[in-house]
Amino acid sequence: MTGHTSDLELWPIGNCQVSGLIDTRGGIVWGCVPRVDGDPTFCALLNGDAQDVGVWRFELEGQVSAHQEYIRNTPILLTRLEAGDGSAVEVLDFCPRFERSGRMYRPVAYARIVRPIAGNPRIKVVLKPMKNHGAEVAETTNGTNHVRYLTTGQALRLSTDAPVGYILEQRTFRIEEDTHFFLGPDEPFVGNLREQVRRMEQSTRKYWQLWARSLATPFEWQQEVIRAAITLKLCQHEETGAIVAALTTSIPEAPHSERNWDYRYCWIRDSYYTVQALNRLGALDVLEKYLGYLRNIVDDAKGGQIQPLYSVMGVAELNETTASWLEGYRGMGPVRVGNAAYKQVQHDAYGQIVLPTVQGFLDKRLLRMADDRDFESLEQVGEMAWKMHDQPDAGLWEFRTRQEVHTYSAVMSWAACDRLANAAAYLGKDDRATFWRERADAIARTIDEKAWKGEGKEGHFGASFESDYLDASLLQLLELRFIEPDDQRFLQTFDMIERDLRRGEHMLRYAAEDDFGAPETAFNICTFWLIEALALMGRKEEARQLFCTMLDHRTGSGLLSEDMDFETGELWGNFPQTYSLVGIINCAGLLSKSWNTVR
Repeated sequence: MTGHTSDLELWPIGNCQVSGLIDTRGGIVWGCVPRVDGDPTFCALLNGDAQDVGVWRFELEGQVSAHQEYIRNTPILLTRLEAGDGSAVEVLDFCPRFERSGRMYRPVAYARIVRPIAGNPRIKVVLKPMKNHGAEVAETTNGTNHVRYLTTGQALRLSTDAPVGYILEQRTFRIEEDTHFFLGPDEPFVGNLREQVRRMEQSTRKYWQLWARSLATPFEWQQEVIRAAITLKLCQHEETGAIVAALTTSIPEAPHSERNWDYRYCWIRDSYYTVQALNRLGALDVLEKYLGYLRNIVDDAKGGQIQPLYSVMGVAELNETTASWLEGYRGMGPVRVGNAAYKQVQHDAYGQIVLPTVQGFLDKRLLRMADDRDFESLEQVGEMAWKMHDQPDAGLWEFRTRQEVHTYSAVMSWAACDRLANAAAYLGKDDRATFWRERADAIARTIDEKAWKGEGKEGHFGASFESDYLDASLLQLLELRFIEPDDQRFLQTFDMIERDLRRGEHMLRYAAEDDFGAPETAFNICTFWLIEALALMGRKEEARQLFCTMLDHRTGSGLLSEDMDFETGELWGNFPQTYSLVGIINCAGLLSKSWNTVR
């Protein structure tokens, strides 16, 4: 099938072990095995015009339209394909996830059910997994009711009640009854395929709907928040608790910009924002798993420097290479594997470890409450925050060619000491509370002295101690409780940020040139930070209008990528982006009417 241009109208499915992105034609165009940072078995999304390999789709003969929707409160996708003669099929897509034998069953598997619902539909199964990061199509062997695909590392087995010969030869055939496909581990499928796949779908549906039922959603924008929350959970690799920044690599931040990065790793910063948002909804399962991941990271650091990111397995080295044989999204390479940012120094990480971890001492709902040993370990992180609060780093925007003392990093270091003081006071460790409070106050004084630029009504906080340029992270001074929304210093800073960085309904990260030139697209989380600041400053009606406008930019699946063209509204950057989904949840919570107004 030719003539199709990739876009970000994608629908994620997953089970916290593997995930897949399904395009508007019902094809799985992105999915990595055996986990999110693994080999992209399905990679048509990043293969330019080569859309017939690295994909799994069902082509309906004479197709003229497609309609997609999620089963309510689940990541189970229903796609209806219709032909010109009135024939139609439904495709039900999911990755199994449910409790079985006392454990969570989340196999490296994709399940699909194709149902004829009108006329005499004829379909062709196009299933061409790839290996070695898209370098070659996986070889096959087959039996009576299965096909083995010899993908990288571990083979995958398709078990099906469709004619295997038709699949191997990509022949079109009439589909006259529900047909089942289970692409999973290379082992014989146990039990009746039809019954087992249907049972898996029902159990998976029940799991997600019960999980969604447990969320403490705001009254307004419930569907938007639930969809964002489900997708954030899909971004957690449950085995270790790591949370990836996005499910993809190398979707450019702007056309032909080469700002193509691999986001399938766990950034300490992004994960902090994710668990913060889900905590507000009461989704403690994600926090608990992530705290376990953090404890391992802190143990391995042995009181030393924390990297800004790690693999989902906690691996420190993420050497950055390119898959040159993949053309890239819309032919806009390079396609990167790995991320050299792991070598960077980013001091905000210490605060972003302390802030979520402190909840472990305070929240009585947790299955494992943090203890004195955890506090001693966390104090080592606090020591690094204190040591590095006035030292240069690459900053949260990960500049590759320059370092400064970034105000955001310094404020995060302040927050680390401030929250340690709070936790110590709660635990009755008065001497440690005093110790950390004094350090927090000292850092605050340094920030006030070094980050403030200019005088009087012309003054403002700068993005770094060394220069007076602005960036949108300064809006986070409110969220981190470093400053009050009515503080004149913040009001002046806000006015200048809005003047210099706002582009209509969107916000830039910064306007100054960086390693790749001037930014060409808006950064979606920064727009949400603007909305939060407006709400906290009492300008709620303005914030609501801007929030609703941002919601209108979501994909059909209800999601957002990292970046947006501030003139056309087209989405760019990796997808789905946890930052952007966090913005939906946080802003909805701030702006929604109270449940008490309607019940």
